[in-house]
Amino acid sequence: MQSFLKIHPQVQKALDNNMPIVALESTIISHGMPYPKNVETALAVEQIVKDFAAVPATIAIINGSCCIGLSEEQIETFGKEKNVWKVSLRDMPYVISQKLYGATTVAATMRIASMVGIKVFVTGGIGGVHRGAEKTMDISADITEMSNTSVAIVSAGIKSILDIGLTLEYLETLGIPVVTYGQEIFPSFYSRESLFKSPLSLNTPQEIAHMLEVKWKLGLTGSALIANPIPKEFEVPAYEMEKYIQQALKTADEKNIKGKDVTPFILQFIAQETSGESLSANIALIKNNAKLGAEIAQSLVV
Repeated sequence: MQSFLKIHPQVQKALDNNMPIVALESTIISHGMPYPKNVETALAVEQIVKDFAAVPATIAIINGSCCIGLSEEQIETFGKEKNVWKVSLRDMPYVISQKLYGATTVAATMRIASMVGIKVFVTGGIGGVHRGAEKTMDISADITEMSNTSVAIVSAGIKSILDIGLTLEYLETLGIPVVTYGQEIFPSFYSRESLFKSPLSLNTPQEIAHMLEVKWKLGLTGSALIANPIPKEFEVPAYEMEKYIQQALKTADEKNIKGKDVTPFILQFIAQETSGESLSANIALIKNNAKLGAEIAQSLVV
């Protein structure tokens, strides 16, 4: 496995010295936002992790290697390059063997992070059970990977374009703790609230870190979802966002957009319909998650 890993010197130094590290995904760079906003956001998120005394490790696949930590030039390349694979677990062997550019999803990022011992991963929102999954069986590999990989995920909840209720049920079935930071209502990505009460809630990064330590020391493998509500000044009200989501889903269905192309299409559609308001919210929540992720990593002693 080591022959497929390429660790950035700063990340390697952090690993060698047991310093706090925060993994970051690369899909948000190549498939989540337009250029140059994607590159600006990726670099800003890395800087926030540094500002809170942790080491950022953006993860991607380049030329047959799983890269843990990217240079600014590599991030720029991912922001501009058009032919970048969106890589989930099923795609990793192909993309690595063919030496293609691969932007890692939540599932692939956490798997690669776990290969080198990184325990905290920051993203925007996780995938889950898609709306209408009872007919399509469209369930993201993100949550099944969470049951296998002991890397905590800090996100703004479950992407609101999904079925939040069914995703929470499935997470419970898989034994994955779901903890909301600072409130009892589960957030819905662009919005601070949803129709669902959070299964668990904790109020400090230290409490969250301690819960993770206890979980893993008990031998309870797998992830935990740390749901971090978007800052109030940047949220889009849930009822308002739902109207845009319904329009986006209808359009995706009419255009016969399927599989891993659905989420990028819907996010882009919503950004256009909201005149960029959803993009601003997306950027704000990722930055907010980076801060909390770094604080949790600081307190984690596993």
